[in-house]
Amino acid sequence: MNNSLTSALKKAKRKQLLKILITSIIVVPIMLLLFYKTGNYFAAKSSTRLYEQLFLYNAIAEPNIQIDSQVISNSSMFGGNIVTNRSKNINGYLVQWSTLTSSYEWGGTNIDYNELIPGFYSSDTEFYEYDKQTKKKVATFYHPSIQKYYDGVQNEIEEITLMENHVAEVAISFKQPYTLQEIQSKIPDNLNIVWLYMTSPIVDESIGPSGLPVYGFEPSDSPKEAYKSFIDSLEKYDVNNNNDTIQEFLEFNKNKQFEEVNILGVMLTGQTQNFKALVNQDFIRGASVGATAQIVPYINLKN
Repeated sequence: MNNSLTSALKKAKRKQLLKILITSIIVVPIMLLLFYKTGNYFAAKSSTRLYEQLFLYNAIAEPNIQIDSQVISNSSMFGGNIVTNRSKNINGYLVQWSTLTSSYEWGGTNIDYNELIPGFYSSDTEFYEYDKQTKKKVATFYHPSIQKYYDGVQNEIEEITLMENHVAEVAISFKQPYTLQEIQSKIPDNLNIVWLYMTSPIVDESIGPSGLPVYGFEPSDSPKEAYKSFIDSLEKYDVNNNNDTIQEFLEFNKNKQFEEVNILGVMLTGQTQNFKALVNQDFIRGASVGATAQIVPYINLKN
């Protein structure tokens, strides 16, 4: 009897183990597949969110910077990177700008702010901000409500006119806000208005550059429509109302017609010789040169 009982128990145990094995063979691959699909789903959602954030930031806070391509790299079910290749268009001349490598994962996204924030060079005789990868000078805008800047408010228009056979971008900051119509009457036709400086945080810039973004947009061929898109992009970018500068601008301007909206400055591009008309103009508070390019005979100029 004992032998029979032992044999029966062993047989039942083998059957139980066989059931567990078969169940594991069926269930484990299904669970792995579900885990893989769930991981890819959340990773894809995060990558889509990061794509949108990068395009929104470019639309509101990157003066005269265009996105040439955005591609995913190092992707897995847990996350990956989005590499953003960027450039500047200076009167038809494309100038390389820093590449962003931003990351995404299940828990969220991380924009490459390290490359978005300019570096700065300082010596006994010189100070300027620059793009960290290309080492090209970054044009600075000066807010009319900030009285003191670390290196003072610069006006580099006269210097840029001394560069022969070049095209340049120059950030023009006004002494007081103007409407677009007023601005167009002051800017020569042979210079291009490629970006409108609308607002930026009011902070202490006297101890050094804050690195905070300036907000504005490219007016394109239809400034009214571009302004509507800018407002829409601001709302989407700060959907949780965490950015005081954006929220104050929206509260003050959202219901205004574009013709009534005040503009703090403009980014201009053109041949360096064409900036001579702006030398010593009293409506200009500051003028900061950004990227430049040498004119070559095989690229046609806009102006």
